[in-house]
Amino acid sequence: MASVCCFTSSLVPLHRPIHQFSSFLTIPNNKNTSATATATAIVPSTSMKNSKTVWIWTTTQHVMTSALERGWNTFLFSSPHQNLAHHWSCTAVAVIFPLFVGEGEILDGQGKRVASVIDVSTPEELERLRPEDEQSENIVVNLLDWQVIPAENIIAAFHNSQKRVFAISNSTSEAKIFLEALEHGLDGIVLKVEDVEHVLELKEYFDKRAEESNLLSLTKATVTRIQVAGMGDRVCVDLCSLMKPGEGLMVGSFARGLFLVHSECLESNYIASRPFRVNAGPVHAYVAVPGGRTCYLSELKSGKEVIVVDQQGRQRVAIVGRVKIETRPLILVEAKRDSDSQTVSILLQNAETVALICPPQCEALSKTAVPVTSLKVGDEILLRVQGGARHTGIEIQEFIVEI
Repeated sequence: MASVCCFTSSLVPLHRPIHQFSSFLTIPNNKNTSATATATAIVPSTSMKNSKTVWIWTTTQHVMTSALERGWNTFLFSSPHQNLAHHWSCTAVAVIFPLFVGEGEILDGQGKRVASVIDVSTPEELERLRPEDEQSENIVVNLLDWQVIPAENIIAAFHNSQKRVFAISNSTSEAKIFLEALEHGLDGIVLKVEDVEHVLELKEYFDKRAEESNLLSLTKATVTRIQVAGMGDRVCVDLCSLMKPGEGLMVGSFARGLFLVHSECLESNYIASRPFRVNAGPVHAYVAVPGGRTCYLSELKSGKEVIVVDQQGRQRVAIVGRVKIETRPLILVEAKRDSDSQTVSILLQNAETVALICPPQCEALSKTAVPVTSLKVGDEILLRVQGGARHTGIEIQEFIVEI
């Protein structure tokens, strides 16, 4: 009987989450918490400001275990596989919340409807989809002829509704579209897969977005040396996003100290503003990318992701649209913190449009950034101090000397 209890005690009607989670994914200790809340990810980014819920639909135990290990514990079972719900509830590494897919609906273990399932295969069916017509608080849409535009239309139709809308996704790439469409995305997804890789990829996707809620620790550093360095191959990084004053990329010759290099968004008398571009430095330099990693500027290409950071340490993910490598005159800038005897450096193109970002208190002087052509010894700039030892861009603990 104990095994039956573990299977049924958590099967309760779903409710819209009324509390926030401090961490990325939380499995509440209270088994009476709704299945929706137990699988909710809080992802406070510019593209997904609301909480996102993930349900898993699979018949593969490896997928189930992998999902549980990553905090997703609500699973869907169709009629031929209902026996799996009982088996997994008794053998899983954590408590699972089983739901059962019926004809046009999803039920809990007591036969109570927790969601409606709507198949959409034509534009006419999509046009007839109305929030007020559905009795369930949760609506799962199955786009049989999957496209991006229907996802956007669904979001627009349910924008002012109190109902939570999910979409069935057969891959991580589909899930991303549903979670990001029209910037807001749907309330959640039903990931219907038999391959563990899709679970791993989706978790990595959420982890990257969750980073944006954390302020990056930046510190003041004082410029100690400036020297013209001759010619070198420098990299301009053009993003698929616009940057505003005070934003840029974290770049440096050493991973232990990355400088905040300003975008070309500032107006100039000699060249048009390019708020999508950062003239980031030579090919050897490190640049911060999602996941707490770095990569070489020479490794960036279209479709790669980088971290855009502002003066306060707020960060967001941006996609690289284009990379330009050209031979240009360079200037060497060295700096160090007052509390640190170790010097870090960066090489940048010697041009008026290339600038380093100042600490926030400089804003009172209307001084967001200092062009490298105007930089002086004693000026204060922003620096990101971190571990210097890296293996394929991942920070590791080992002895290292870089000069």
